[in-house]
Amino acid sequence: MASRSNRPRRTEISHEGFMRHANYRWLKLALLGGLAAIVIYVLGDFKPHASGSSWYGYTTGTAGALLILWLTLLGIRKRAMTPGAWSLKGWTSAHVYLGLALTIIATLHTGFRFGWNVHTLAYALMMLVIASGLFGVIAYTTLPAALSNNREEMTETQMVEAIRAIDRQLETVAQLLGRTWADLVRAALSDQGFGGGIRNRLSGRYPRCATRRAIESLAGGAARIAAGDDDPDLRKIESLLVRREAQLARLRRHLRLRALLEVWLYVHIPATIALLAALTAHILSGFYYW
Repeated sequence: MASRSNRPRRTEISHEGFMRHANYRWLKLALLGGLAAIVIYVLGDFKPHASGSSWYGYTTGTAGALLILWLTLLGIRKRAMTPGAWSLKGWTSAHVYLGLALTIIATLHTGFRFGWNVHTLAYALMMLVIASGLFGVIAYTTLPAALSNNREEMTETQMVEAIRAIDRQLETVAQLLGRTWADLVRAALSDQGFGGGIRNRLSGRYPRCATRRAIESLAGGAARIAAGDDDPDLRKIESLLVRREAQLARLRRHLRLRALLEVWLYVHIPATIALLAALTAHILSGFYYW
């Protein structure tokens, strides 16, 4: 009879997301820290007020500055995959919740006194970094499922290849049509259908889509077909264009969702660099006038 020590151990695989890591450990710590900062601010006796130049201001300022520096280390931390209490999932969870707690600590640090100076600039940049990061959290917790459902087990390369396969059929049939209809089809084929600027990519709207115009033009000729001009090649062209438009719609949704997953970084990272510069100026000027 085999002993229990020789039996293979069952490894538990956790599929919890970083938001729920360790039973919301970092959310609880962030709430506790934020609540403590609020209670001290409300009950404390500060002279003349709880501004950045009071002991409370220097305490929250130091805590906020150290927290900002630590939060910027996530980009470096992502390069090291380690398990345990400080796994990447745990670090990301702490990054999110402590970053949100920073809004309370930094706001109380200001004493609700703002102006046109480097101190308010540092605060505004910090809020921009946090807001863009919050958008990234929402994107990463909601969009991957929509991205997977839209693909239906197709890769981006396969989506593009499906459109090209339809295009080859359109080119073959277009050679059998009159010049008017052939030019219409060639115009649709010359338009990739998923280019355009960042506005088109994020909105998923392509008002100048040549494929849509070609379909509408063919629909405008439906009266002639109903009157007896029943051209099978024309009907096939129309069917292929409808299929092309459907494939384009899928690819556009894919590109839009992927862009939403990435676009926040174009705000988050530059704003973080600007924040570090403004924070340095804020600290140096604070010690200069101490």
